[in-house]
Amino acid sequence: MVSKNHAQHWINGEWVNTGLTRETINPSTGEVLGTYVKGGKEEAELAIKAAQEAFANTDWRTNRELRHQVLLEMAEAFEARKKDLATMIATENGKLFAEASFETEFVKPGLHFSAATIYTDYGRAAEWGAGKYSILVKEPVGVVGISTPWNSPLALLIRSLAPALAAGCTTVLKMPDQTALTNHLIAEVLASVKSLPKGVINMVTGGHEVLEPIVSHPAVPVISFTGSTKTGRALQKESAPYLKRLSLELGGKTPLIVFDDANIDALIPKAIQALTVFSGQFCMTGSRILVQKGIADEVRKRLSEELAKVKVGPAMDPQYDMGALIDMKSVKRVDGMVEDAIAKGAKVLVRGGPYTEGELAKGAFYRPTLLEVKDSQADIVQHEAFGPILTLEVFETESEAVKKANATEYGLAASIWTTDVDRPLRVARGIEAGTIWINDWVVMRDEFEEGGYKQSGVGRQRGMTSINEYLEMKHIVLQPGVIQ
Repeated sequence: MVSKNHAQHWINGEWVNTGLTRETINPSTGEVLGTYVKGGKEEAELAIKAAQEAFANTDWRTNRELRHQVLLEMAEAFEARKKDLATMIATENGKLFAEASFETEFVKPGLHFSAATIYTDYGRAAEWGAGKYSILVKEPVGVVGISTPWNSPLALLIRSLAPALAAGCTTVLKMPDQTALTNHLIAEVLASVKSLPKGVINMVTGGHEVLEPIVSHPAVPVISFTGSTKTGRALQKESAPYLKRLSLELGGKTPLIVFDDANIDALIPKAIQALTVFSGQFCMTGSRILVQKGIADEVRKRLSEELAKVKVGPAMDPQYDMGALIDMKSVKRVDGMVEDAIAKGAKVLVRGGPYTEGELAKGAFYRPTLLEVKDSQADIVQHEAFGPILTLEVFETESEAVKKANATEYGLAASIWTTDVDRPLRVARGIEAGTIWINDWVVMRDEFEEGGYKQSGVGRQRGMTSINEYLEMKHIVLQPGVIQ
């Protein structure tokens, strides 16, 4: 029996206890939660070998009925452990229990959607001449390497894993150190899926020392990575010699674009939520608010008042509005960005910042900060903070709003606020971003694609095209009806 306070790798259906033993920390208290084994090249290669053998020696890649059954069983297994998973995520990750519970809600529909795609669009055939036929066959690419970030370890894992399994691929999962006990619990759930063949899913906890051998291994033709733009660029370089297919969801600087006719009563609570969900550690965090001049004073005043009221504290205590950052290192980094922005001319509307005394000073807590800037090229606007820092900019015209919204290298998402029925689509067409919400923020559907423009990524997750990331297409020509 594996101790619940010690996390191990899960490879070829077995627990693997090799690697460096490390501690995992509760970011709300700084206390040690347990231990885990940190993997490296040896564990990564063991996982790749298991995935190769499962792909080559089982009927997983050709048995659609089995894959469908496994995904449905996985959905029920995760559903049965939702509370346990949410509790572990909140404790180890620092996000509020309500937010961790929200994360678990993405699992079942995501698995069900991918299960449904197994029976749709698997090729086509046509007779292009008398007795002459072409057949387009779609086949799984083989072993897929999936790298999952710590900010949403369950939801973002399933987002990549479900379509990869539906396609018939086998997988190697590189899971983050920061959520080692959560990773182990996820593996326990996977191990309970009776129809899942050994080696189809293999999980290793670790950092770049695990990811690098996966990316550089010639037997892993596809990498699905969610994380920073900087790392995404590095992965492209590392994988270039093998011409690997990369699916990358990277950084973001989501703007909320607020026009004079916006419903401010609806905007303010949504803007607070957009900044504070997951403590601002979210690729789609609403980290910029662009406000038209006519309502700038009112939005500035009300937003400042409400942000100052946000109660920051331990994830499992329901009285708080926002949890901790992932670690004290992040607190120091985020505060450094704020100090740098202020030194360079940003106006402080709400300072926020870390706790320096009392019980909360022991945790990685950071109160929301609101800074007003005039230059869209300011570092605090251009660089992803991955923390609760919101910048406010004022614009006058619609064209200026679009220009400001597009002024960063990122293009993951945007939010447009207006009651004009004609403006939303017109502005949305001018915004360089993969997802755009009108009078809302973070509405995601498994049926519709998600991904970034520019430096926010390559490829798409969710939607009908998500499975294509893991499929090859083969054109077969035969002429059985032609008389020679």
